[in-house]
Amino acid sequence: MQDEQNKQSKPKNHMTSFSQRIIDWQKQHGRHALPWQPKLNQPVDPYAIWVSEIMLQQTQVTAVIGYYTKFMQRFPTIAALAAATQENVLQYWSGLGYYTRARNLHAAAQTIVDDFSSVFPHNFDDIQSLAGIGRSTAAAISTFALNLPQPILDGNVKRVFARHFNIAGYTGSPKVAQQLWLIAERENPRGAENIQNAISYTQGLMDLGATLCTRTKPKCSICPVNNTCEALEQNLVKNLPTPKPRKTIPEKSLTMLVLIHQNEIMLEKRPSSGIWGGLWSLPEMGMEEIGTEVALSRFGLATEALEPLAVVQHAFSHYKLAIMPQPLLSIGGRHIVAQSNPNTRSHIWLPIQEAIAAAIPTPVRNILLSLQRNELSTNSQYR
Repeated sequence: MQDEQNKQSKPKNHMTSFSQRIIDWQKQHGRHALPWQPKLNQPVDPYAIWVSEIMLQQTQVTAVIGYYTKFMQRFPTIAALAAATQENVLQYWSGLGYYTRARNLHAAAQTIVDDFSSVFPHNFDDIQSLAGIGRSTAAAISTFALNLPQPILDGNVKRVFARHFNIAGYTGSPKVAQQLWLIAERENPRGAENIQNAISYTQGLMDLGATLCTRTKPKCSICPVNNTCEALEQNLVKNLPTPKPRKTIPEKSLTMLVLIHQNEIMLEKRPSSGIWGGLWSLPEMGMEEIGTEVALSRFGLATEALEPLAVVQHAFSHYKLAIMPQPLLSIGGRHIVAQSNPNTRSHIWLPIQEAIAAAIPTPVRNILLSLQRNELSTNSQYR
């Protein structure tokens, strides 16, 4: 075992045994038809790679593909994305989650237009300077889009390395991350003659982590590097990577007002920062408040309360949220009191179908879909 490790730690012709086996496997079994991957004999579009890498942060490929296709149809170039409003960008991101990614993508596109003449930068430091792009994401873009290979270390790759090289400890801790980066640098093919190998290796690591070396039920029997995997040899596959230290996840609850006028719903614009920043949502109220009174005092709406909708549960990375939707039927029109800043469009009335399609958080969309189902099944209570 030690002899094999020594071979891997000493590159031969700028290639280790580990990386060579990953490359060979990727060429035969890896993913080659993802929508952001260039077609045969077609140039690589750095913008397409960049958008895909941002969407793939903390999100699986299967969930990304549909969003990616619609996003690229609406914003086909960096200039088109930069020229769009943040609201429009968020609308096409709605449902994908982690909305800071969309805001950063939009801001970075504007930076590229302003500072790089609408051309995606080729310098690695310049790429990392863009909003929302860290070292691993910059490395993936540099490798796939610019033929300038850099070692990557995303979540899938961390899992592969932690198992294969038996690296214990939470991968998000600085000490363990440093160990993993050293492995990433050591194993990455080097040299001008190995650019295509480095691309295959990088894609292969991603593919391996996504399809074989998965978090649960890994397919170790068909893994191309199973004969040197320390976790497999020592029966540690289920233990690695070491889980994040558990903390008690707090639970919060709130009431959202579903203000209804005929077939229209009132949405409220959330602040640009924080949870669901920049999205349209339903107005919130304190648990001790009364919905009809809040509607009158805050929006100048006389309303009557309808039957509450089912509680919607939503989990964030750092807390769980229970949302109690309270429908209120406007009985005096849909007038809203003037805002302190007349230039700020902080409220809007939309037909329910348009509201569902707007840039809203997933739990709010689920509430409106529930409301729509009630409309169809209960005749007229919500009309």
